[in-house]
Amino acid sequence: MQTRKGLVHAVTRDYQLWIMILPAIIVILIFNYIPMYGIQLAFRDYDFSKGLTGGEWRGLAYFQQFIDSYLFTDLMRNTFLISLASIVLGFPAPIILALILNQIRRKKMKQLMQTTVYLPHFISVIVLVGMLNVLLSAETGVVGHLMKVVGLGHINLLASTGTFIPVYVLSDIWQHCGWNSIIYLAALSTVDPQLYDAARIDGASRWQTIRFVDIPALVPTIIILFILSMGNILSTGFEKIFLMQNSLNLPVSEVIATYVYKIGIVSSQFSLASAIGLFNTVINFIFLFAMNTISKRVSETSLF
Repeated sequence: MQTRKGLVHAVTRDYQLWIMILPAIIVILIFNYIPMYGIQLAFRDYDFSKGLTGGEWRGLAYFQQFIDSYLFTDLMRNTFLISLASIVLGFPAPIILALILNQIRRKKMKQLMQTTVYLPHFISVIVLVGMLNVLLSAETGVVGHLMKVVGLGHINLLASTGTFIPVYVLSDIWQHCGWNSIIYLAALSTVDPQLYDAARIDGASRWQTIRFVDIPALVPTIIILFILSMGNILSTGFEKIFLMQNSLNLPVSEVIATYVYKIGIVSSQFSLASAIGLFNTVINFIFLFAMNTISKRVSETSLF
């Protein structure tokens, strides 16, 4: 009872703030919590005539079907490889970019560089994949011509199982690195200018300033964002991979997200697709919880 009174008092006292975040709460409720009602579809035989709750209860049968599938190992391997490569190469990139941009002293030059690196983020996925097809074409692409000039011959980078993941990851870094650096630049903006003055007086070089002033200021932000990224370890995204897929790179480009689409939408196996999606979410949550626990014990910085 006391807790309820305290909550009512807090809402009454800060009602303006609650009104401001009310639209966000409504959106999250509609698109994130209400759809959870459909999770039970992963445990039932879906029947159009009976709705979500009318099908026969199957328990963990669809989860077992997915695990026993001959594609299970390939799907998990491909998803982990793409996610791991994205984290290993993509996570440090915006940090490094933010540190570099923060060293630019001329305001106009800094603004120009920031605008330049932000722009690729606003390119749609379809346009980006179209650009990749044009540039990386073995016959007509600029990169294809350069490869011929240096004697590498005809190599279709988008159709090769050995180059698909590097192309995907590097293009993703190019597109989102600048935008993702914003949060690190915001963290660097909170650093006390007196620390820079003290470092300059002590004769610190730019590298020493970055090492002993900038990086320590970024550590809490880096830890939080790394924990969140580990919560998406199996969420490679759907649109870009699906658009880049073809019959030649399918052995390495078929991931859980694209497989769920093909099973659920194309093949109308809604219960199996729901089970695979829930399996994916559970694995992501386990990684998120484990990384949060490790971070809390090691650095005392965590999400909860």
